[in-house]
Amino acid sequence: MNATAPTTLIQIWFCLIGLMLVLYVVTDGFDLGIGILSLVTSEEKDRSMMMQTIGHVWDANETWLVVLGGALFGAFPSAYAMLLSQLYVPVMVMIGGLILRGASIEFRHPAHRRRWWDIGFGVGSVIAALSQGVILGRVITGLAPGAVSGAFTTLTALGVASGYALLGATYLIQKTSGNLEHTARKYAIASALTTVAAAILVSAGTMVLSPVAHSRWAQPQIFQMLLVLGAISALAFGWVLYATQRGGVQSPFRASVLLFVASFGGLALSLFPDLIPGKLSLVQAASSSSTLVFMLIGIGVLFPVMMGYNFYQYFVFRGKMEPQQH
Repeated sequence: MNATAPTTLIQIWFCLIGLMLVLYVVTDGFDLGIGILSLVTSEEKDRSMMMQTIGHVWDANETWLVVLGGALFGAFPSAYAMLLSQLYVPVMVMIGGLILRGASIEFRHPAHRRRWWDIGFGVGSVIAALSQGVILGRVITGLAPGAVSGAFTTLTALGVASGYALLGATYLIQKTSGNLEHTARKYAIASALTTVAAAILVSAGTMVLSPVAHSRWAQPQIFQMLLVLGAISALAFGWVLYATQRGGVQSPFRASVLLFVASFGGLALSLFPDLIPGKLSLVQAASSSSTLVFMLIGIGVLFPVMMGYNFYQYFVFRGKMEPQQH
């Protein structure tokens, strides 16, 4: 939008938005994953315990999505306009899924017949996760139409849902005990395998379908950095499997987060300096310098408050949870 904005300022905002996206994916990812796993959990007491583990954090986790949308609108309005106009359907479906799961969480507690609210919670989580995967796939392909792009988008949707299930399963390991923890370990191993398989296929597809990524990977320095991130991802995957099988409590979740962060770093490195590959670069999408500086001051105040609140609530509710009576 304004090519006169300093490159450093634009890159700072690119990193900030990337950080917000990572924080959203990790925090809301595990409670979406728990919702997905609730659909294959037969015991009502186990589903109740699963909801109890996220009851104090799920709504705060979603605030990162709101801040992310506002930051993208202010810092890169051209990208916001292009993405929302092209991705209106998956965005609205995602919001509908989030509303469904939120309503299910709130109405389930006083309900005498909880099964339908459990289904709503799980279905809403699946819808939100798949929609986010569709958005990711469409962005990577540069919003290109066609059957090949559609197949790639389907793969990214399934990969995101599987990754969220991995985060949810490993979070349950550190928050629950007994039979539910044992079941969560099985979920974690299965979802880790499917997530890594999907990540490998998505990486290969990104190189083939994205001209920007293909040219970036051809640069020796970039390729070396991608190799390092790939090695970190492989180690994180091994750590997830080892810690889960050896009875680790906090390690599986930490390893899953590391796997997500390394994968996201590789994706950002592959697409930079474009926001929408082949269609819109950072410089073309950026707001004016005055707008970016004004927003930077505002986020400088807001960001520490949000981070502090999130860390505090996780600190207060740390450790394994005990089942509560209705």
